[in-house]
Amino acid sequence: MPYYYWWDPTYFLVIIGAVICLLASAHVNNTFKKYSKYRSMSGMTGAQAAQRILNAAGIYDVEIRHISGNLTDHYDPRNKTLSLSDSVYGATSVAAVGVAAHECGHAIQHQKNYAPLTIRGAIVPVANIGSTLAWPLILIGLFISSRSGQALITAGIICFSLAVLFQIVTLPVEFNASRRAVRILGETGILGEQELGYTRKVLGAAALTYVAGAASAILQLLRLILLFGGRRDD
Repeated sequence: MPYYYWWDPTYFLVIIGAVICLLASAHVNNTFKKYSKYRSMSGMTGAQAAQRILNAAGIYDVEIRHISGNLTDHYDPRNKTLSLSDSVYGATSVAAVGVAAHECGHAIQHQKNYAPLTIRGAIVPVANIGSTLAWPLILIGLFISSRSGQALITAGIICFSLAVLFQIVTLPVEFNASRRAVRILGETGILGEQELGYTRKVLGAAALTYVAGAASAILQLLRLILLFGGRRDD
């Protein structure tokens, strides 16, 4: 196996990606923790706010449930469930209400057949397969000194590209959900003007984690292309 598989200068691309993700994660956790200290004037919990937002949007078939963990909140369009974490479900903070509203934004996207969400849903199966097969194909290809080996490596890079595509398509979905959240929180009066400013900071920090994830994935793809894209057998 070529020595550069174990170490080469392109590892710095992976390191940069990892640092970006760590910084983004630390930023969102610190921001959420900061604004979790601000109780919303409405006194509504994340779950209550979510229910009111969904009802205001004419959505009555989405189940709101409590899940364990910290910031593990998500909306699943397959079974129409909106899952809120320990720090959001029963919390009355501006941060909790903002996160709950963001997840409601995804439910509203689903209701309105928001195109990027539909595209992302269609990509999920191939992206999962691609991320699973990418490295096995590349590793097997490295052990085969022939055109077949290069073909396997190329197939692995293409598979990894599908996972990167998913990360990129996720960005407009998340940004749009946050915009919807802030707008509907203001329209329904769940949060006041100053509280909306706090919520924007929380959701903005959360958005950076998706940007960081996409950037990291792109850097890893670039590394694969630099290392193996033009590989030639002696």
